[in-house]
Amino acid sequence: MGIGMQILGLIASLSLLVFVHELGHFIFARIFHTRVDKFYLFFNPGFSIMRMKKCGDKFQFSFFSSDSPEDWKNYPETTEWGIGWLPLGGYCSIVGMVDETTKANELPAEPQPWEFRSKPAWQRLLIIVGGVLMNFLSAIIIYVGLMAYYGEEFIPVTEAKYGMQFTECAQEIGFQNGDKIVSVDGKKPETIGDFSTALLIDGVKKVTVNRQGGLYDVNIPEDFGQRVLASGDKGGFCMFNFPFVIDLVMEDYPAAKAGLQAGDSLVAINGENYFSYFDYQNILLKHKNENVELGFYRGDSLMSVVVMVNEEGKIGAYVKDFISTFDTKVVKYNFVQSIPAGIDKGFETLGTYVKQFKLVFTKEGATQLGGFGTIGSIFPKIWDWERFWNMTAFLGIILAFMNIIPIPALDGGYLLFIIVEMITRKKPSDKFIGIANTIGFTILILLLIYANGLDVIRAFFK
Repeated sequence: MGIGMQILGLIASLSLLVFVHELGHFIFARIFHTRVDKFYLFFNPGFSIMRMKKCGDKFQFSFFSSDSPEDWKNYPETTEWGIGWLPLGGYCSIVGMVDETTKANELPAEPQPWEFRSKPAWQRLLIIVGGVLMNFLSAIIIYVGLMAYYGEEFIPVTEAKYGMQFTECAQEIGFQNGDKIVSVDGKKPETIGDFSTALLIDGVKKVTVNRQGGLYDVNIPEDFGQRVLASGDKGGFCMFNFPFVIDLVMEDYPAAKAGLQAGDSLVAINGENYFSYFDYQNILLKHKNENVELGFYRGDSLMSVVVMVNEEGKIGAYVKDFISTFDTKVVKYNFVQSIPAGIDKGFETLGTYVKQFKLVFTKEGATQLGGFGTIGSIFPKIWDWERFWNMTAFLGIILAFMNIIPIPALDGGYLLFIIVEMITRKKPSDKFIGIANTIGFTILILLLIYANGLDVIRAFFK
């Protein structure tokens, strides 16, 4: 059910984003009286699940058909709306535009007034930018809604009472597990996201930590971001440290058979005292198919029990949600307050992503690219509406930014051609645009194959 829910979340989110993106193109096309031949959610090679078109005064429908009904061709001024069967995107086929649905040699010899190519450059520019604009605006609207309905709740990073847990990569530059963050280049970060962004992207030089009551400085090397990417640590380089308090024991697993219960707090393993959940996680992995002695508190009573660790390095006990062990900061907004808060969140997310994008062009960043598997993994295995909408808004920001990159076949490629035309007063030929789009589309397919290939390698060979 977990992976299936992630797949459902991914498809639902991308479908919404693609629909909104193509709707942006459609709206501006219709504003400037440009015909739209087809508007499809999902691709439809071979056949469509559903087709709909206004013919005269009535809407006509066609289900599971391989082609549009012949009489629909008598109404070229209206759009055919449809749902394809391949859930990998969608398209808006604008009449007179050379794109993935129409080649240059398929256009009529003489441009017609209702065609995209007949419109002034500034109108064509707005038609193209409409998709990106709608994705960004929809992300802002989602963030406004999230602020109004849920508000914000987070753990202030400087208030982490158990300190932080650092990966090996972070420990190599001087951090130690249990360090409490005091300041970053003299400033106090509010969230763990602020802290991570400062170190990975903003190029801070020094972090001051509280280590067992004393203040220490950790100098941050310039290539720390690349080091973290090269390490392959998907969860970043640090997390909040927290105790191993059992929330649930699974039936027929070692923890249940040994008598461990919800609420038990682990304090020792094989006679050695440990506090952090991460310590137990790492040590149990080293004792697969072995017995270990666990010391724990049940209420005020210190107890111990021998548990067999299974072949996966687990005992079948779920840890209590770490957030419940901290005092979180909650910020609530009324509807009016949520508007500027949502706008700020949208621009902040865009700014952070743009800064992160430079890491893609490093050797370490190229090896960490991911395809649909990577994107799907960020969705929760149990449906969570707040997480879903947060992920959808975030992906909307990414889609808007990626589409504006000036690569032929992307919106940014069309914008580049139009801007050049507006400057030089000379329009590129439809044949040239078609060839450029073919090259751009080939590059995008190769990148897609590369990114998804990395997902396959990570899934089966690592």
